[in-house]
Amino acid sequence: MSLKEKLSEDLKQAMKARDETKIRTIRLLIAAIKNFEVEKLGQATDDDVLQIMSKEVKKRLESIEMYRQAKREDLAIEEENELKIIKSYMPEQMSEDQIRELAKKLIQQYNLSSPKDIGTVMKLIMPQVKGKADGKLVNKIVQELLGG
Repeated sequence: MSLKEKLSEDLKQAMKARDETKIRTIRLLIAAIKNFEVEKLGQATDDDVLQIMSKEVKKRLESIEMYRQAKREDLAIEEENELKIIKSYMPEQMSEDQIRELAKKLIQQYNLSSPKDIGTVMKLIMPQVKGKADGKLVNKIVQELLGG
């Protein structure tokens, strides 16, 4: 079952259970997927859906931060609940240690050492961590390892 199909099924279940947060979140994801398909003029693959979900996760994290700064805890909690629902459809996220080990292995394997090589390492590592790690975190770790 594709991620898109799973979202549709879960939407039906959430509607039966009258889970408003889940209904709203899944509808938002489905709308984002449909927008992507209209732009692409084709069906979204599971990789595309994961990318869309990653963007939605980033939006939620930014919103939570802004709501907390504005002292709107009620809205921050709402966003956190949506974030949990979106993350439940994504693969398990890699830990910093796992990312660091992978980056070290690639750096040694390709004999890279200077800050100029950060782009090269990022090109090598991102396809391997796609959907499983935040790009900012990966970039930060690579920069630390290469002294950038």
